[in-house]
Amino acid sequence: MTFAHSFAVGRYAVTFAEWDACVADGGCNGYKPWDNGWGRGRRPAINISWSDAKSYAAWLSVRTGKTYRLLSEAEREYVTRAGTTSSFWWGASVSRGQANYDDKASQDKNAKGASGQKTAPVDSFQPNPWGLYQVHGNIWEWVEDCVNDTYEGAPVDGSPWMKGRCEQRVLRGGSWVSKADAVEAGSRYGVQSEGRVSNVGFRVARTLR
Repeated sequence: MTFAHSFAVGRYAVTFAEWDACVADGGCNGYKPWDNGWGRGRRPAINISWSDAKSYAAWLSVRTGKTYRLLSEAEREYVTRAGTTSSFWWGASVSRGQANYDDKASQDKNAKGASGQKTAPVDSFQPNPWGLYQVHGNIWEWVEDCVNDTYEGAPVDGSPWMKGRCEQRVLRGGSWVSKADAVEAGSRYGVQSEGRVSNVGFRVARTLR
């Protein structure tokens, strides 16, 4: 795949501090997401829908005079891998010292995660070779793309796939409540775009012309 344009991406997921600044400035539709009692500040903003994430990008664009957006699914996998080809940027397996995920999760779809688990601050763990933090685990991150069962037929220029089940949008990266295979670089998940849950947030990108 060859990307149509170069792009920049946030080193971290958008934090509660950044989200709260948006609300204080009159943006983000005044929505104040719950932090589940875990704290705000440098923890990733959670209980964020796809539309909420879009509202933040719109506010940031106005505030800075630069156009911010969500990543495409292809971009998100590309920056996660950071030039590597293994399941995780550091290798073939994962441990709790490398990412925030549920190492006690079973194959049971009703597994809720290990007792006491929660989000970690966005600068926890080591960054990948391109300086991006927590591209595996901690929170699922919204991308722009509509949901399709496979990635076959997706745009070849790295742009978002805007056909499919567009009432749903794609999540990438896995979260604190995910088992190991869900935090792999190629893992993808589709959910209703307006859902707000405690393991979903986002990061932003900007096209470089």
